[in-house]
Amino acid sequence: MLAEQAIAQASIERAGLICFPECFIPGYRSPGKRVPPPDPAFLERAWSAIAAAAAKANLVVVLGTERVVDDALLATALVINRDGTIAGFQDKVQLDPSEDVIYSPGSGRRVFQTGPLVFGIAICHEGWRYPETVRWAVRHGAHIVFHPHFHEAEPGSYQPVNFADPANSFHEKAALCRAAENTCYFATVNCASAGSPTTSAVVRPDGTLLSYQPYGKQGLLIAEIDITAATRLLAARCKSV
Repeated sequence: MLAEQAIAQASIERAGLICFPECFIPGYRSPGKRVPPPDPAFLERAWSAIAAAAAKANLVVVLGTERVVDDALLATALVINRDGTIAGFQDKVQLDPSEDVIYSPGSGRRVFQTGPLVFGIAICHEGWRYPETVRWAVRHGAHIVFHPHFHEAEPGSYQPVNFADPANSFHEKAALCRAAENTCYFATVNCASAGSPTTSAVVRPDGTLLSYQPYGKQGLLIAEIDITAATRLLAARCKSV
């Protein structure tokens, strides 16, 4: 499967962690998408295969996926440790209004750790429009917040070439803000699709762009970060979260 191939390639590139877009397995359930009905048994098999690939590659996986809890379908991110064990889930808590008929909101937030790196996860709409989801993770120790999302082009929409183009929508500017306002790294992760208004990128703690994936180009975005630069100073000074 594509996820296993990406994990193997990330290992070759000597990555320590790989993050996939929102609901990468089984696919995001937007209108018009032909995604099979929720299937817990399929998800368990897929997670087991990804866990085995993570252990073989010796890297952490943040997998955009979904899960069924008490008959409710949640968009979530599954975190798998380097040894293939399950670290846990971060469910999507703040849904986009268009998702209300598809997914149920999760509850609670947490951070994860691999070696000295502490990280949080804010899924799609959460990271764009709810700054507190990122700040919570940083105030609880995160050096970087991963932002798996799914964003396709709409008819007639602007098709960017450069990250955070002023002519584009607000979304990529929000990624710069989430990093700068918390003094943390922010890694936003999207699928490659024709004309998409957003791409995968890593933003430094000062709000400047570290790297981004060319729009519409499939592949891995490899970035090296210095966690000592993620001082979390501005998040720590905020007393409202």
